[in-house]
Amino acid sequence: MGFDSNSIDELIKSRRSIKKFKPDPVSVDEIVELLEVAKWAPNHKLTEPWRFLLYSGDGKEKFIQAYSQSQALKDGSIPDKAEKKSEYFRSIPLHLVVVMPEDPRQKTWDEDYGAVSALIQNFQLAAWARGIGMIWRTNDWIYNPVFRDAIGVKPGEKVIATLMIGYAEHVPEAKSRTSIMDKLKIISE
Repeated sequence: MGFDSNSIDELIKSRRSIKKFKPDPVSVDEIVELLEVAKWAPNHKLTEPWRFLLYSGDGKEKFIQAYSQSQALKDGSIPDKAEKKSEYFRSIPLHLVVVMPEDPRQKTWDEDYGAVSALIQNFQLAAWARGIGMIWRTNDWIYNPVFRDAIGVKPGEKVIATLMIGYAEHVPEAKSRTSIMDKLKIISE
């Protein structure tokens, strides 16, 4: 096929979850291009079980307000911790929420979840190759009905990820991984 497997191997091994971002904007058009690449993830019967909500520029405030409202106390006040997290979210160039329909058939649900996860990994790798970093988050608040309603996630849909996206201010060192031989049983007879 002519692909440089060493480059692909190195891309996979070099990708990191980024938590600290430069304030530099990331082009929405480039994110769309990356999603066009990522959509080539394997998905059974080409169901393409995903949809996306991309928050950019002033639109980020809708995402941040949804988060803040989901953290509000009974008296309506926002805890200091949530205020600090909101400020952190404001510093991140883009937020992408990835949503899938929750099919009641377990087999289809499992296939859809696998497909969406594969798409997200494709997206992360394609972005990393262009110097764009991100972190895939699945925090408690993505299950909060206040957050879900505020961003338009419907009953019967699951938030698979909130991806915080930008150019890395800091790239963490690689953490060691367990040898596959410690996790592999080879059955040859």
